[in-house]
Amino acid sequence: MSKTFLAIGESMVEMAPTGDGAFAMGFAGDTLNTAWYARKCLPSSWNVGYYTAVGRDQVSAQMLDFLKRSEIETDQIRLLEERTVGLYMIQLKDGERSFAYWRSQSAARCLAADPEHLTAALDNAGLIYFSGITLAILPAEDRETFLESLRAARMAGAKVAFDPNLRPRLWESADAMRTCVTEAAGVCDLVMPSFEDELAHFGDQTPKVSADRYLAAGAQMVVVKNGPEEVICASGEGQSSFQPNPVHNIVDTTAAGDSFNAAFLAEFLTTGNLAASVDAGAKLAGTVIQHRGALVDCMAPA
Repeated sequence: MSKTFLAIGESMVEMAPTGDGAFAMGFAGDTLNTAWYARKCLPSSWNVGYYTAVGRDQVSAQMLDFLKRSEIETDQIRLLEERTVGLYMIQLKDGERSFAYWRSQSAARCLAADPEHLTAALDNAGLIYFSGITLAILPAEDRETFLESLRAARMAGAKVAFDPNLRPRLWESADAMRTCVTEAAGVCDLVMPSFEDELAHFGDQTPKVSADRYLAAGAQMVVVKNGPEEVICASGEGQSSFQPNPVHNIVDTTAAGDSFNAAFLAEFLTTGNLAASVDAGAKLAGTVIQHRGALVDCMAPA
């Protein structure tokens, strides 16, 4: 396997309140968060890259600089005229976070518009990681292009991992979301859903139901996250469950799933040990949620 971890999706400008009426600018996004933590968790023999599309404006250049400083490769990112990056603002009320988004003209919506560029970006990747948000922001015709490219990359030897990250507001309909997410699971080696989402949007009554549904769709392995409850891991060989250690000082659950995915995948790619992978994911997520923000520099690079 090529030692390149490639995450695909939308990196956005984040405007976060500082407490004095001002806002601090940063960069985040579900697949970017996972790439950032994967770089922290994987050994230096692995490369970590990010694939998206950005503009040619100043804020897009700042985003690319941030990725490069984070030792995330950006060589394959598309640069588009007349487009820029999406933005979201975090709002706080009584300690609860809400979000306002500006992303309708995000360059990332065009990340699969050029099939040749997309194919080149996937070439030589050992592990390709994407999410339901990656799919949701694409035009319907580009989603099929994207999935076909994943099928081809998998045929060439890449592994594919997917977090459904169900966000109905980004889709044209809930039915379209469920249909596309199910199709996407069928081209994946590993699907990593959060049970809270699956219960809300697929109606699954237990994590086992979620695991079985994704296996039936064609996934080779399913890892169902469930907050502080047991993590369910299922494949054609059977099912296992693992209980994470409790976390008592929860400050901000942003990027809990993203960081779990990063540490799980890093451990699984390097050792293949399922129990150790769940433990690594749970430990990192447990540390991240004891701090504010999506990207918490709570560990040294490997």
